[in-house]
Amino acid sequence: MGPLPVKGNEIRRNRSQERSTPLDSHPSAVTLPGLASTAKTSHRTAPPCAFVIFGASGDLTARKLVPALYNLDGQGLLPDGLAVVGVAITEMDDESFRQNMHHATKTSAEVENFQEETWSAFEKRLHYITGGFDQPKTYDDLKARLLQIDNDFQTCGNTLYYLATTPSFFGVIVGMLGELAMAVPRQQGSWTRVIIEKPFGHDLQSAAKLNDEVHSVFLEEQVFRIDHYLGKETVQNILAFRFANSIFEPIWSREHIDHVQITAAETLGVEHRGNYYETAGALRDMFQNHLFQLMALVAMEPPVHIDGPFVRDRKADVLRSIVPLSGDGVGLNTVRAQYEAGEISGEKVDAYTVEPDVHPYSQTETFAAMELSIDNWRWGGVPFYLRSGKRLADKRTEIAITFKSVPQQFFNLGGDETINPNVLVMRIQPNEGILLTLGAKIPGPRMVVRQMQMDFSYRTGFGESRATAYETLLLDAIEGDSTLFNRYDSVELSWKILAPVLEAWSVNDPSTPLAKYPAGSWGPTAANVLIARDGRAWRNE
Repeated sequence: MGPLPVKGNEIRRNRSQERSTPLDSHPSAVTLPGLASTAKTSHRTAPPCAFVIFGASGDLTARKLVPALYNLDGQGLLPDGLAVVGVAITEMDDESFRQNMHHATKTSAEVENFQEETWSAFEKRLHYITGGFDQPKTYDDLKARLLQIDNDFQTCGNTLYYLATTPSFFGVIVGMLGELAMAVPRQQGSWTRVIIEKPFGHDLQSAAKLNDEVHSVFLEEQVFRIDHYLGKETVQNILAFRFANSIFEPIWSREHIDHVQITAAETLGVEHRGNYYETAGALRDMFQNHLFQLMALVAMEPPVHIDGPFVRDRKADVLRSIVPLSGDGVGLNTVRAQYEAGEISGEKVDAYTVEPDVHPYSQTETFAAMELSIDNWRWGGVPFYLRSGKRLADKRTEIAITFKSVPQQFFNLGGDETINPNVLVMRIQPNEGILLTLGAKIPGPRMVVRQMQMDFSYRTGFGESRATAYETLLLDAIEGDSTLFNRYDSVELSWKILAPVLEAWSVNDPSTPLAKYPAGSWGPTAANVLIARDGRAWRNE
Protein backbone atom coordinates (compact mmCIF):
# COMPACT_ATOMS: atom_id res chain seq x y z
CA MET A 1 0.00 0.00 0.00
CA GLY A 2 1.48 3.37 -1.00
CA PRO A 3 1.93 6.37 1.24
CA LEU A 4 -1.18 8.39 2.10
CA PRO A 5 -1.22 11.98 0.87
CA VAL A 6 -0.64 14.53 3.60
CA LYS A 7 -0.12 18.25 3.79
CA GLY A 8 3.45 19.45 3.52
CA ASN A 9 3.59 20.83 7.05
CA GLU A 10 2.67 17.42 8.47
CA ILE A 11 6.00 15.98 7.39
CA ARG A 12 8.18 18.89 8.44
CA ARG A 13 10.64 17.94 11.07
CA ASN A 14 9.67 18.48 14.67
CA ARG A 15 12.78 19.19 16.75
CA SER A 16 10.90 18.39 19.97
CA GLN A 17 10.68 14.71 19.13
CA GLU A 18 13.29 12.63 17.34
CA ARG A 19 12.21 10.54 14.39
CA SER A 20 13.08 6.88 14.63
CA THR A 21 12.52 6.37 10.91
CA PRO A 22 14.39 8.25 8.17
CA LEU A 23 12.28 10.94 6.55
CA ASP A 24 12.46 9.70 2.98
CA SER A 25 11.13 6.30 4.04
CA HIS A 26 8.71 7.53 6.69
CA PRO A 27 5.13 6.24 6.24
CA SER A 28 3.74 9.78 6.27
CA ALA A 29 6.09 11.14 3.63
CA VAL A 30 4.42 12.29 0.44
CA THR A 31 5.70 11.39 -2.98
CA LEU A 32 5.57 14.31 -5.41
CA PRO A 33 5.54 13.84 -9.17
CA GLY A 34 9.03 13.22 -10.45
CA LEU A 35 10.55 12.82 -6.97
CA ALA A 36 10.51 9.05 -6.64
CA SER A 37 14.01 7.56 -6.64
CA THR A 38 14.81 5.28 -9.54
CA ALA A 39 17.24 2.40 -9.64
CA LYS A 40 20.34 2.84 -11.79
CA THR A 41 20.31 1.20 -15.16
CA SER A 42 22.88 0.91 -17.88
CA HIS A 43 20.66 2.96 -20.20
CA ARG A 44 20.12 6.38 -18.65
CA THR A 45 17.49 8.76 -19.98
CA ALA A 46 17.51 12.04 -18.11
CA PRO A 47 14.34 14.16 -18.13
CA PRO A 48 14.37 17.75 -19.41
CA CYS A 49 14.97 20.53 -16.86
CA ALA A 50 16.36 23.97 -16.16
CA PHE A 51 19.63 23.59 -14.24
CA VAL A 52 20.14 26.73 -12.13
CA ILE A 53 23.61 27.28 -10.61
CA PHE A 54 23.83 29.83 -7.80
CA GLY A 55 27.47 30.91 -7.61
CA ALA A 56 28.07 30.40 -11.32
CA SER A 57 31.09 32.74 -11.40
CA GLY A 58 32.92 30.65 -8.81
CA ASP A 59 35.68 28.08 -8.98
CA LEU A 60 33.44 25.02 -8.53
CA THR A 61 31.29 25.89 -11.53
CA ALA A 62 34.30 26.40 -13.78
CA ARG A 63 36.38 23.43 -12.59
CA LYS A 64 33.70 20.80 -12.00
CA LEU A 65 30.09 21.56 -12.85
CA VAL A 66 30.17 22.88 -16.40
CA PRO A 67 32.91 20.41 -17.50
CA ALA A 68 30.77 17.58 -16.07
CA LEU A 69 27.70 18.78 -17.95
CA TYR A 70 29.79 19.14 -21.13
CA ASN A 71 31.02 15.54 -20.74
CA LEU A 72 27.49 14.28 -20.22
CA ASP A 73 26.30 16.15 -23.28
CA GLY A 74 29.15 14.73 -25.35
CA GLN A 75 28.08 11.23 -24.33
CA GLY A 76 24.48 11.90 -25.37
CA LEU A 77 23.22 11.64 -21.78
CA LEU A 78 21.60 15.07 -21.58
CA PRO A 79 18.20 15.60 -23.17
CA ASP A 80 17.65 18.34 -25.74
CA GLY A 81 15.39 20.00 -23.19
CA LEU A 82 18.08 20.93 -20.68
CA ALA A 83 19.30 24.49 -20.17
CA VAL A 84 21.76 25.92 -17.64
CA VAL A 85 21.18 29.26 -15.92
CA GLY A 86 24.09 30.70 -13.98
CA VAL A 87 23.36 33.20 -11.20
CA ALA A 88 26.03 35.31 -9.46
CA ILE A 89 26.90 38.88 -8.44
CA THR A 90 29.72 39.08 -11.01
CA GLU A 91 28.72 41.21 -14.01
CA MET A 92 28.33 39.00 -17.07
CA ASP A 93 25.90 38.34 -19.88
CA ASP A 94 25.17 35.09 -21.69
CA GLU A 95 28.00 35.55 -24.17
CA SER A 96 30.74 36.40 -21.64
CA PHE A 97 29.60 33.54 -19.41
CA ARG A 98 29.90 31.16 -22.37
CA GLN A 99 33.37 32.45 -23.21
CA ASN A 100 34.57 31.98 -19.62
CA MET A 101 33.14 28.49 -19.44
CA HIS A 102 34.66 27.63 -22.83
CA HIS A 103 38.15 28.40 -21.55
CA ALA A 104 37.51 26.63 -18.22
CA THR A 105 36.17 23.49 -19.90
CA LYS A 106 38.83 23.36 -22.61
CA THR A 107 41.60 23.46 -19.99
CA SER A 108 39.82 21.30 -17.40
CA ALA A 109 41.46 18.14 -16.05
CA GLU A 110 37.94 16.66 -15.98
CA VAL A 111 37.69 16.72 -19.79
CA GLU A 112 39.77 14.14 -21.65
CA ASN A 113 39.08 15.06 -25.27
CA PHE A 114 37.65 18.54 -25.79
CA GLN A 115 35.83 18.97 -29.09
CA GLU A 116 34.99 22.43 -30.43
CA GLU A 117 32.07 21.02 -32.39
CA THR A 118 30.59 19.49 -29.24
CA TRP A 119 31.12 22.76 -27.36
CA SER A 120 29.43 24.81 -30.10
CA ALA A 121 26.25 22.81 -29.59
CA PHE A 122 26.60 22.68 -25.79
CA GLU A 123 27.16 26.40 -25.18
CA LYS A 124 23.69 27.20 -26.51
CA ARG A 125 22.41 25.68 -23.27
CA LEU A 126 24.27 28.26 -21.13
CA HIS A 127 22.62 31.42 -19.82
CA TYR A 128 23.48 33.93 -17.11
CA ILE A 129 21.82 36.35 -14.71
CA THR A 130 23.68 38.96 -12.69
CA GLY A 131 22.34 39.55 -9.20
CA GLY A 132 22.86 39.26 -5.46
CA PHE A 133 21.60 36.15 -3.70
CA ASP A 134 19.73 38.25 -1.13
CA GLN A 135 18.02 40.52 -3.67
CA PRO A 136 14.39 39.81 -4.65
CA LYS A 137 15.04 41.28 -8.10
CA THR A 138 17.51 38.46 -8.81
CA TYR A 139 14.77 35.90 -8.30
CA ASP A 140 12.24 37.91 -10.30
CA ASP A 141 14.74 37.96 -13.18
CA LEU A 142 15.32 34.23 -12.70
CA LYS A 143 11.59 33.53 -12.80
CA ALA A 144 11.26 35.40 -16.07
CA ARG A 145 14.26 33.63 -17.57
CA LEU A 146 12.93 30.21 -16.51
CA LEU A 147 9.61 30.92 -18.24
CA GLN A 148 11.49 31.86 -21.41
CA ILE A 149 13.71 28.77 -21.19
CA ASP A 150 10.70 26.55 -20.56
CA ASN A 151 9.24 27.80 -23.83
CA ASP A 152 12.52 27.64 -25.80
CA PHE A 153 13.85 24.30 -24.49
CA GLN A 154 10.63 22.55 -23.46
CA THR A 155 11.92 21.85 -19.94
CA CYS A 156 8.39 20.84 -18.85
CA GLY A 157 8.61 23.10 -15.79
CA ASN A 158 11.30 20.93 -14.15
CA THR A 159 13.92 22.88 -12.17
CA LEU A 160 17.11 21.77 -10.44
CA TYR A 161 18.82 24.37 -8.24
CA TYR A 162 22.50 23.94 -7.39
CA LEU A 163 23.89 25.92 -4.45
CA ALA A 164 27.56 26.30 -5.46
CA THR A 165 28.11 29.22 -3.08
CA THR A 166 29.79 29.69 0.27
CA PRO A 167 27.76 28.02 3.07
CA SER A 168 26.72 31.42 4.45
CA PHE A 169 24.37 31.81 1.48
CA PHE A 170 22.68 28.39 1.70
CA GLY A 171 19.95 29.50 4.08
CA VAL A 172 19.56 32.85 2.30
CA ILE A 173 18.97 31.29 -1.11
CA VAL A 174 16.63 28.60 0.19
CA GLY A 175 14.66 31.23 2.09
CA MET A 176 14.29 33.44 -0.98
CA LEU A 177 13.18 30.48 -3.11
CA GLY A 178 10.54 29.69 -0.51
CA GLU A 179 9.42 33.28 -0.11
CA LEU A 180 8.92 33.72 -3.85
CA ALA A 181 7.24 30.31 -4.29
CA MET A 182 10.05 28.96 -6.46
CA ALA A 183 10.53 25.73 -4.53
CA VAL A 184 7.26 24.20 -5.67
CA PRO A 185 6.79 22.67 -9.13
CA ARG A 186 5.86 25.31 -11.70
CA GLN A 187 3.21 23.23 -13.40
CA GLN A 188 1.24 20.02 -13.03
CA GLY A 189 3.48 16.95 -13.23
CA SER A 190 6.77 18.86 -13.00
CA TRP A 191 9.38 18.72 -10.23
CA THR A 192 11.75 21.01 -8.33
CA ARG A 193 14.94 19.87 -6.55
CA VAL A 194 17.90 21.46 -4.83
CA ILE A 195 21.53 20.29 -4.58
CA ILE A 196 23.47 21.66 -1.62
CA GLU A 197 27.26 21.56 -1.56
CA LYS A 198 29.39 20.68 1.43
CA PRO A 199 30.16 21.66 4.09
CA PHE A 200 26.63 21.18 5.39
CA GLY A 201 26.97 22.95 8.71
CA HIS A 202 29.99 23.65 10.89
CA ASP A 203 28.87 21.52 13.83
CA LEU A 204 25.77 19.67 15.04
CA GLN A 205 23.86 22.82 15.95
CA SER A 206 24.49 24.63 12.67
CA ALA A 207 23.73 21.50 10.61
CA ALA A 208 20.43 21.00 12.45
CA LYS A 209 19.55 24.67 11.96
CA LEU A 210 20.32 24.49 8.24
CA ASN A 211 18.27 21.31 7.92
CA ASP A 212 15.32 23.08 9.53
CA GLU A 213 15.70 26.04 7.18
CA VAL A 214 15.81 23.73 4.17
CA HIS A 215 12.85 21.66 5.38
CA SER A 216 10.76 24.78 5.90
CA VAL A 217 10.87 25.23 2.12
CA PHE A 218 11.66 21.86 0.52
CA LEU A 219 10.51 18.32 1.26
CA GLU A 220 13.36 15.96 2.10
CA GLU A 221 12.67 14.13 -1.15
CA GLN A 222 13.61 17.30 -3.02
CA VAL A 223 16.95 17.80 -1.23
CA PHE A 224 20.25 16.38 -2.55
CA ARG A 225 23.22 17.01 -0.20
CA ILE A 226 26.25 16.32 -2.34
CA ASP A 227 29.49 14.61 -1.30
CA HIS A 228 31.67 14.16 -4.38
CA TYR A 229 33.43 11.15 -2.82
CA LEU A 230 30.22 9.15 -3.20
CA GLY A 231 30.26 9.75 -6.94
CA LYS A 232 33.65 8.12 -7.43
CA GLU A 233 33.46 4.85 -9.34
CA THR A 234 35.63 3.09 -6.79
CA VAL A 235 33.41 4.18 -3.91
CA GLN A 236 30.32 2.88 -5.69
CA ASN A 237 32.19 -0.34 -6.31
CA ILE A 238 32.35 -0.97 -2.56
CA LEU A 239 28.67 -1.91 -2.80
CA ALA A 240 29.22 -4.01 -5.93
CA PHE A 241 32.22 -5.78 -4.43
CA ARG A 242 30.39 -6.65 -1.23
CA PHE A 243 26.97 -7.60 -2.51
CA ALA A 244 27.71 -9.02 -5.98
CA ASN A 245 30.25 -11.58 -4.72
CA SER A 246 28.96 -14.31 -2.46
CA ILE A 247 32.44 -15.39 -1.33
CA PHE A 248 33.00 -12.21 0.70
CA GLU A 249 29.73 -11.46 2.46
CA PRO A 250 29.84 -14.58 4.72
CA ILE A 251 33.24 -13.49 6.09
CA TRP A 252 32.40 -9.77 6.32
CA SER A 253 32.01 -9.73 10.10
CA ARG A 254 33.73 -9.84 13.50
CA GLU A 255 34.20 -13.62 13.24
CA HIS A 256 36.73 -13.18 10.44
CA ILE A 257 37.83 -9.52 10.33
CA ASP A 258 40.44 -8.26 12.78
CA HIS A 259 40.24 -4.53 12.04
CA VAL A 260 39.57 -1.95 9.33
CA GLN A 261 41.76 1.01 8.34
CA ILE A 262 40.52 3.95 6.27
CA THR A 263 43.17 6.38 5.07
CA ALA A 264 42.85 9.62 3.11
CA ALA A 265 46.37 11.03 2.69
CA GLU A 266 47.50 14.02 0.66
CA THR A 267 50.96 15.30 -0.21
CA LEU A 268 49.61 18.79 -0.84
CA GLY A 269 49.31 21.44 1.84
CA VAL A 270 46.39 23.83 2.23
CA GLU A 271 47.48 25.69 -0.94
CA HIS A 272 45.23 28.75 -1.44
CA ARG A 273 42.58 27.60 1.06
CA GLY A 274 44.15 28.94 4.24
CA ASN A 275 41.10 31.01 5.20
CA TYR A 276 38.76 28.05 4.82
CA TYR A 277 41.06 25.54 6.46
CA GLU A 278 41.59 27.73 9.53
CA THR A 279 37.86 27.44 10.27
CA ALA A 280 37.56 23.79 9.28
CA GLY A 281 40.61 21.63 9.95
CA ALA A 282 41.06 17.99 8.98
CA LEU A 283 38.22 16.72 11.18
CA ARG A 284 35.52 18.88 9.62
CA ASP A 285 37.03 18.79 6.14
CA MET A 286 37.43 15.02 5.78
CA PHE A 287 35.89 12.97 8.60
CA GLN A 288 32.35 14.31 8.90
CA ASN A 289 31.62 13.58 5.27
CA HIS A 290 34.13 11.54 3.27
CA LEU A 291 35.61 9.12 5.80
CA PHE A 292 32.37 8.49 7.68
CA GLN A 293 30.62 7.75 4.40
CA LEU A 294 33.33 5.27 3.40
CA MET A 295 33.03 3.60 6.80
CA ALA A 296 29.25 3.38 6.46
CA LEU A 297 29.52 1.71 3.04
CA VAL A 298 32.01 -0.84 4.37
CA ALA A 299 30.00 -1.63 7.51
CA MET A 300 26.37 -1.36 6.36
CA GLU A 301 23.96 -4.28 6.24
CA PRO A 302 22.67 -5.44 2.84
CA PRO A 303 19.89 -3.11 1.62
CA VAL A 304 16.65 -4.51 0.25
CA HIS A 305 17.38 -2.73 -3.05
CA ILE A 306 20.27 -0.65 -4.36
CA ASP A 307 18.02 2.37 -4.27
CA GLY A 308 18.02 5.70 -2.46
CA PRO A 309 15.94 5.13 0.70
CA PHE A 310 17.13 1.57 1.26
CA VAL A 311 20.86 2.29 0.95
CA ARG A 312 20.59 5.45 3.02
CA ASP A 313 18.65 3.63 5.74
CA ARG A 314 21.43 1.10 6.15
CA LYS A 315 24.19 3.74 6.14
CA ALA A 316 22.35 5.69 8.82
CA ASP A 317 22.11 2.48 10.90
CA VAL A 318 25.91 2.29 10.96
CA LEU A 319 26.29 5.87 12.14
CA ARG A 320 23.69 5.29 14.87
CA SER A 321 25.67 2.26 16.06
CA ILE A 322 29.00 4.03 16.53
CA VAL A 323 30.02 4.09 20.19
CA PRO A 324 30.15 7.77 21.27
CA LEU A 325 33.48 9.20 22.36
CA SER A 326 33.29 11.21 25.55
CA GLY A 327 35.43 12.21 28.50
CA ASP A 328 38.70 10.27 28.59
CA GLY A 329 37.65 8.44 25.42
CA VAL A 330 38.40 11.50 23.30
CA GLY A 331 42.00 11.67 24.52
CA LEU A 332 42.50 7.91 24.28
CA ASN A 333 40.98 7.40 20.85
CA THR A 334 41.82 10.51 18.86
CA VAL A 335 44.99 12.25 17.67
CA ARG A 336 45.36 15.72 16.18
CA ALA A 337 48.48 17.17 14.65
CA GLN A 338 49.84 19.89 12.40
CA TYR A 339 52.58 19.69 9.78
CA GLU A 340 55.90 21.43 10.20
CA ALA A 341 58.45 22.22 7.52
CA GLY A 342 59.80 19.19 5.71
CA GLU A 343 60.55 17.68 2.33
CA ILE A 344 58.25 16.10 -0.24
CA SER A 345 59.55 14.58 -3.50
CA GLY A 346 62.92 16.17 -2.89
CA GLU A 347 61.51 19.68 -2.44
CA LYS A 348 61.45 21.60 0.82
CA VAL A 349 58.01 22.76 1.93
CA ASP A 350 56.92 25.24 4.59
CA ALA A 351 55.15 24.59 7.87
CA TYR A 352 51.39 25.08 8.05
CA THR A 353 51.75 28.17 10.22
CA VAL A 354 53.57 30.09 7.49
CA GLU A 355 51.09 29.22 4.75
CA PRO A 356 49.10 32.18 3.30
CA ASP A 357 46.08 33.26 5.40
CA VAL A 358 47.08 31.00 8.32
CA HIS A 359 47.58 32.40 11.82
CA PRO A 360 51.22 32.05 12.94
CA TYR A 361 50.09 30.46 16.23
CA SER A 362 47.29 28.41 14.69
CA GLN A 363 45.98 25.40 16.62
CA THR A 364 44.16 24.01 13.58
CA GLU A 365 44.84 20.34 12.88
CA THR A 366 46.07 19.29 9.44
CA PHE A 367 46.10 15.62 10.49
CA ALA A 368 43.58 13.63 12.48
CA ALA A 369 43.28 9.99 13.46
CA MET A 370 40.73 8.15 15.53
CA GLU A 371 39.63 4.71 16.59
CA LEU A 372 35.90 4.02 16.47
CA SER A 373 33.77 1.02 17.44
CA ILE A 374 30.46 -0.06 15.94
CA ASP A 375 28.16 -1.57 18.55
CA ASN A 376 26.19 -4.18 16.64
CA TRP A 377 26.29 -7.93 16.06
CA ARG A 378 28.28 -7.77 12.83
CA TRP A 379 31.06 -5.48 14.06
CA GLY A 380 31.18 -5.79 17.83
CA GLY A 381 34.86 -5.84 18.92
CA VAL A 382 36.25 -4.83 15.50
CA PRO A 383 38.08 -1.47 15.67
CA PHE A 384 37.84 0.98 12.78
CA TYR A 385 40.94 3.19 12.47
CA LEU A 386 40.47 6.38 10.45
CA ARG A 387 43.14 8.92 9.52
CA SER A 388 43.52 11.82 7.16
CA GLY A 389 46.18 14.47 6.73
CA LYS A 390 47.94 16.92 4.51
CA ARG A 391 51.64 16.99 3.58
CA LEU A 392 51.98 13.25 4.16
CA ALA A 393 54.44 10.88 2.51
CA ASP A 394 52.09 9.68 -0.23
CA LYS A 395 48.81 10.56 -1.88
CA ARG A 396 46.27 7.81 -1.38
CA THR A 397 42.73 7.09 -0.28
CA GLU A 398 42.13 3.46 0.59
CA ILE A 399 40.21 1.05 2.76
CA ALA A 400 42.20 -1.86 4.19
CA ILE A 401 40.33 -4.80 5.75
CA THR A 402 42.68 -7.02 7.74
CA PHE A 403 41.38 -10.53 8.40
CA LYS A 404 42.19 -12.56 11.47
CA SER A 405 45.31 -14.70 11.53
CA VAL A 406 45.10 -18.44 11.03
CA PRO A 407 44.49 -20.22 14.37
CA GLN A 408 47.64 -22.34 14.16
CA GLN A 409 50.87 -21.80 12.22
CA PHE A 410 52.01 -25.38 11.70
CA PHE A 411 54.30 -24.67 8.77
CA ASN A 412 57.98 -25.16 9.56
CA LEU A 413 59.02 -21.64 8.59
CA GLY A 414 62.11 -21.19 10.74
CA GLY A 415 63.89 -17.97 11.59
CA ASP A 416 61.79 -14.84 11.85
CA GLU A 417 59.39 -15.83 9.08
CA THR A 418 55.68 -15.73 9.83
CA ILE A 419 52.40 -16.01 8.01
CA ASN A 420 50.82 -12.59 7.78
CA PRO A 421 47.05 -12.20 7.91
CA ASN A 422 45.16 -11.67 4.67
CA VAL A 423 44.48 -8.04 3.79
CA LEU A 424 41.91 -6.76 1.32
CA VAL A 425 42.66 -3.22 0.11
CA MET A 426 40.18 -1.12 -1.83
CA ARG A 427 42.13 1.71 -3.48
CA ILE A 428 39.81 4.68 -3.96
CA GLN A 429 42.43 6.98 -5.50
CA PRO A 430 44.86 7.11 -7.22
CA ASN A 431 45.69 3.78 -8.95
CA GLU A 432 42.10 2.70 -8.37
CA GLY A 433 41.74 -1.00 -7.81
CA ILE A 434 41.48 -3.92 -5.39
CA LEU A 435 44.45 -5.67 -3.79
CA LEU A 436 44.27 -8.97 -1.91
CA THR A 437 47.29 -10.36 -0.05
CA LEU A 438 47.50 -14.12 0.37
CA GLY A 439 49.96 -16.65 1.72
CA ALA A 440 51.38 -19.11 -0.83
CA LYS A 441 54.21 -21.64 -1.04
CA ILE A 442 57.17 -20.47 -3.07
CA PRO A 443 58.72 -22.98 -5.53
CA GLY A 444 61.38 -25.27 -4.07
CA PRO A 445 61.87 -28.39 -1.96
CA ARG A 446 61.08 -26.68 1.37
CA MET A 447 57.67 -25.61 2.64
CA VAL A 448 58.22 -21.88 2.65
CA VAL A 449 55.17 -19.66 2.68
CA ARG A 450 55.47 -16.10 1.48
CA GLN A 451 53.02 -13.29 0.97
CA MET A 452 51.74 -12.75 -2.58
CA GLN A 453 49.36 -10.20 -4.03
CA MET A 454 46.39 -10.43 -6.36
CA ASP A 455 46.13 -6.94 -7.80
CA PHE A 456 43.20 -5.69 -9.89
CA SER A 457 43.41 -2.29 -11.58
CA TYR A 458 40.28 -0.50 -12.76
CA ARG A 459 42.33 1.23 -15.44
CA THR A 460 43.59 -1.97 -17.06
CA GLY A 461 40.39 -3.89 -16.34
CA PHE A 462 37.88 -1.38 -17.68
CA GLY A 463 39.94 1.07 -19.72
CA GLU A 464 40.97 4.67 -19.21
CA SER A 465 37.64 6.42 -19.64
CA ARG A 466 35.56 6.72 -16.50
CA ALA A 467 32.75 9.02 -15.45
CA THR A 468 33.89 11.76 -13.11
CA ALA A 469 32.23 12.02 -9.71
CA TYR A 470 30.27 15.11 -10.67
CA GLU A 471 29.04 13.55 -13.92
CA THR A 472 27.54 10.69 -11.95
CA LEU A 473 26.04 12.86 -9.22
CA LEU A 474 24.60 15.53 -11.51
CA LEU A 475 22.96 12.92 -13.71
CA ASP A 476 21.56 11.15 -10.64
CA ALA A 477 20.06 14.39 -9.33
CA ILE A 478 18.48 15.19 -12.69
CA GLU A 479 16.96 11.70 -12.68
CA GLY A 480 15.85 11.98 -9.05
CA ASP A 481 18.09 9.16 -7.78
CA SER A 482 19.16 10.03 -4.21
CA THR A 483 21.23 6.90 -3.54
CA LEU A 484 24.61 8.65 -3.57
CA PHE A 485 23.50 11.76 -1.69
CA ASN A 486 23.44 12.39 2.06
CA ARG A 487 20.19 12.47 3.98
CA TYR A 488 19.52 14.87 6.84
CA ASP A 489 19.78 12.23 9.56
CA SER A 490 23.17 10.96 8.36
CA VAL A 491 24.53 14.50 8.29
CA GLU A 492 23.40 15.17 11.85
CA LEU A 493 24.54 11.76 13.09
CA SER A 494 28.02 12.43 11.69
CA TRP A 495 28.21 15.78 13.46
CA LYS A 496 26.92 14.16 16.65
CA ILE A 497 29.78 11.64 16.59
CA LEU A 498 32.32 14.44 16.19
CA ALA A 499 30.73 16.86 18.69
CA PRO A 500 32.69 15.75 21.80
CA VAL A 501 35.94 15.63 19.82
CA LEU A 502 35.44 19.11 18.40
CA GLU A 503 34.59 20.40 21.86
CA ALA A 504 37.72 18.94 23.45
CA TRP A 505 39.95 20.16 20.64
CA SER A 506 38.44 23.67 20.65
CA VAL A 507 39.35 24.25 24.31
CA ASN A 508 42.77 22.63 23.90
CA ASP A 509 42.01 19.87 26.38
CA PRO A 510 45.37 18.69 27.83
CA SER A 511 44.40 15.09 27.02
CA THR A 512 44.30 15.97 23.31
CA PRO A 513 47.49 17.97 22.65
CA LEU A 514 48.25 19.27 19.17
CA ALA A 515 51.17 17.14 18.01
CA LYS A 516 53.57 18.07 15.21
CA TYR A 517 54.86 16.06 12.28
CA PRO A 518 57.36 16.88 9.55
CA ALA A 519 55.95 17.36 6.07
CA GLY A 520 56.69 14.26 4.01
CA SER A 521 56.21 11.83 6.91
CA TRP A 522 53.24 9.60 7.70
CA GLY A 523 52.07 11.80 10.53
CA PRO A 524 52.81 12.16 14.24
CA THR A 525 54.21 9.48 16.52
CA ALA A 526 51.00 9.70 18.54
CA ALA A 527 49.04 8.21 15.61
CA ASN A 528 51.38 5.21 15.55
CA VAL A 529 50.92 4.80 19.31
CA LEU A 530 47.14 4.92 18.89
CA ILE A 531 47.10 1.79 16.74
CA ALA A 532 50.22 0.11 18.16
CA ARG A 533 48.71 -0.20 21.63
CA ASP A 534 46.33 -2.77 20.10
CA GLY A 535 49.22 -4.65 18.51
CA ARG A 536 48.54 -3.26 15.04
CA ALA A 537 50.23 -0.87 12.62
CA TRP A 538 49.18 1.52 9.87
CA ARG A 539 49.59 0.46 6.24
CA ASN A 540 52.27 2.88 5.06
CA GLU A 541 53.93 0.85 2.32
